[in-house]
This record gives sequence, C-alpha cells and structure tokens, in this order.
Amino acid sequence: MGGHQVSVRAHDRLLEGSLRTRQGPGGWSGILSNSTEHAGDPAVSEQARGLSPRTRVPRLPGPRVLTLNSLGSASSWLWSGLLLGLCLSAKAPVQAAPVVLLPKQALAAEDIAIIVNRRDPISVAVGRYYRRARGVPTDHVIEVSFRAGSSEIAASEFESVYARVQSQTPEEVQAYALTWTQPYRVDCMSITTAFALGFDEDYCASGCRLTKASPYFASKSRRPFAADGIRPTMMIPGPTFEAAQALIDRGVAADNTRPSGTAYLVSTSDKARNVRAQGYAETIRELGEALRIRRLSADFIQGKSDVLFYFTGAVEVPRLTTNGFRPGAIADHLTSTGGKLTDSHQMSSLRWLDAGATGSYGTVTEPCNFVAKFPDVRAVIRAYVTGSTLLEAYWQSVLMPGQGVFVGEPLARPYGGYLMSNRGGQWVLSTYALKPGAYRLEGASSPLGPYKSVMTFVKPSAQRVELRLPLPVLKYYRILEGPAPAQGRDLTLN
Repeated sequence: MGGHQVSVRAHDRLLEGSLRTRQGPGGWSGILSNSTEHAGDPAVSEQARGLSPRTRVPRLPGPRVLTLNSLGSASSWLWSGLLLGLCLSAKAPVQAAPVVLLPKQALAAEDIAIIVNRRDPISVAVGRYYRRARGVPTDHVIEVSFRAGSSEIAASEFESVYARVQSQTPEEVQAYALTWTQPYRVDCMSITTAFALGFDEDYCASGCRLTKASPYFASKSRRPFAADGIRPTMMIPGPTFEAAQALIDRGVAADNTRPSGTAYLVSTSDKARNVRAQGYAETIRELGEALRIRRLSADFIQGKSDVLFYFTGAVEVPRLTTNGFRPGAIADHLTSTGGKLTDSHQMSSLRWLDAGATGSYGTVTEPCNFVAKFPDVRAVIRAYVTGSTLLEAYWQSVLMPGQGVFVGEPLARPYGGYLMSNRGGQWVLSTYALKPGAYRLEGASSPLGPYKSVMTFVKPSAQRVELRLPLPVLKYYRILEGPAPAQGRDLTLN
C-alpha cells in the first residue's frame, strides 16, 4: 500500500488535559492508539513508524589532519553542513496526522468495579494488579469476605455478600469483574449471572427446561445498568496469580490492534454438541467481509497460528496448545459442564485460557443442548468486531445465561481505536469501532472547537470504515452519532 501510516500516540500528552474536559453531543472519547499494522515492513518509512526522517549532512572532504591553520576551515565545513541540514528540514516539514475523537460506544475502566475476596490472597493480588493494569478508579474496588476454595457458595450466604456489594457500588458502575476462580456457582446459578442480575431461581433449570432470558441479550445500550438494569459480570480466574496476570496482560495487549486473525467455526461429529453449527452459514454471510472466517468439518483444529475465534461442540477439545491464539481471542466449546472450572469430568473452560485465549464460557449445571444457553456465534463476533469489549460482546450473545459462567479479561477490545494513514498525500481514517448506523464527521483547528460539519455517512454493517478526509485537512476531528445537519458531504459506505 502506498504512502505511510502514522500513529496518533504522539498527540497523547498534548491533548490529555483538554480532551478530558470537553464532551460533544452524545458523548465522545479520545482514542489515542498506536498502530501495529505493517510493523517491521521495510516498505514503511521511519516517518511512518513515528520516527523523524533523517537529514543527510554533507561529509567532510577526505581524511584531514587538523592543525591550528586548518581548524577554521573545518569549522566552516561543519557549520555549512548544519545550516544545509536545517534548510532541508525547513523545506520538507512533516505533516502531523489529524487526531480523531470517536463516540464512546464501549465500556471502559471508569465503568467497571472489581470485586475482591479478602480471604483469598490470590484474589487480592489479582484485583490489585488488574486495577493498575486498567486504571480502574480506586473507589471501584469492592472487598467482600467469604470462605475461599469451595466451588459453590450457598444462596443464603451469597445474598449477604451481594447486599454488601450493592451498597458499595458507585452509581456510575455498569459492570463487575470478579478476581477469583472459586466459587463459580451460587446453588443452581453461575456466579457471574448471580452478580449481574441477583440470585433468582428463574434463571436455573432442573432437567431440560428453558430459563428466564437476559434483558441484555442483543442489547444496543451503551450503559447496561442504566438501560437494562444489569451489571454484566466476568470472572478473571487463576487459579494462580501468574495465570491471571498473563490473562490480564493478553487483554491489555489486544486493545486497538485490529488483528488480522481467523474465526474458526468447527462442525464436529458430536451431533448433540454440534447444534450451533446450524448458524454458521448465516454468520459467514453477514460477517465474512469483516474478517476471515473458516468453517471446518472436523473434531478439532491444530497448528493454526492466527486463532481469533474458535467455536466448537465437544466434551474435550484436543491439540489446543498446538494453536496460536491472538491477544483478545474468544474460544468456547458447547458441552454440559465446561463451566465447572476446577472439578469437571469434562474439559474446563479454563483450558482455553491456559492455551492462550482471552475469554471463554461454560455452564456450571446441566443445560441440555439448548443453543439459547450458549453464546450465539454470529452475535458475539458482530459485537466484538464493531468495537465492543469482551465482556459486552460475550454477554450480549447469550439469551439465557443463568447457568453459564463468563471468564476472561473483561475490557479486552481488539477492534477499538482507529488508524490514520497518508495515501498519496491524502489522509484516510480507518476504524472498525463504530456500530452500524448514521454518523457525521466534524472538524476543527482546535480540540476545543468550534467544530463544523465535514461529511455525513452511514455504516451499514460490521465492515471497517474508511473515510478520506477532504482538503483542507484540519488538525482535529470528531465522529458523532445520530442525524446530521444540512451542511457537509454525504457518503454511504457499502
């Protein structure tokens, strides 16, 4: 690809103060991310990698012995070279990449609270590490106390713990992160759903029965508690501190990388557990242009180095460690008790995390093979590749999550941020991190405005958006949701 790509991280310090003090209509956030695309590509110039282009200084003629008589001549050569270099630099100024503010369409560190069991040393250590890694506000750390090491907590004891959490949760908190591996269950419910919705036997099932549906399924709300009355919850499991630390690091490393990995939709020979395969074709039809998707008829995959999604149905998934999972990868297997994290007779969902995935899901009690009790493949991929966090994408994909436990790094967001590239002298903005809908692009010469309409556009699908910024290029832009004013260019992205 011609031209060069420029990271916007260089503007971070300059704008940090002003971006935090101003918010446009509908809300927007400054995404200041460093591009990883074309890293190591010799065709990308030093300028493209954020380095200053070198200016050649004329070399001194031939080897000389400097005497008192020649010092003046040498000094003259040096000054001439420096002046020439300055002149060359002045003639070829480097145009800084414009800074773009994207609308806030995903949860962030300020939206989450960390729940720590102070009687579990690993839970305390993981909570401390996660708060620092993500910059979660200190008043968003909630301490509880219950006996550690048991896979299940009684509903009566949980109610007391839950009441304490509710009383200490700041109003602005929209989601929870749990920093332990056990307990993973509250009587008949998963512990993540119990914290999200409160303990309710309507979310349980004895035998092959459907359960109460989640109000957050397929939701378009940006603030789940404010809009849907739910604080979606994800467990950051160990079982060791080192395992949890590695998981957190993968999640953080995934942010804004816009990975080029593959979604593997595996159709197995296990008919009872392969029920999600009926939706694979529609997933490919809708999302096949947004990312690479491979549908395979096999019991497992092996030797793949680009796993971004891996969905299958089996009691046990072999050869996991032969695959390479991209940071932020989501993987799960539809089976009865994958959510029994530490004592299942089937493969635990923790095995996915051990192999390198960043998020997984499994049921803690027998769900039967109702697809509504497991992640909808199309829904989770769609939400993830349009900028949702791992927590949001996974929770929005399960209609009946009462028996299912969500594990992983909640705020992993590989499809966040944007890339600004210069192609033949024209700046091009590229981003996945917009939900389908109508938008307007506004520009200004100052981060504080005033902003004026530049163009309007519609994002009809999950595919990446590319906007060519019209001349003259301004220093600052913002994208806003909703109807556009009359002025400005109109553009529909197909």
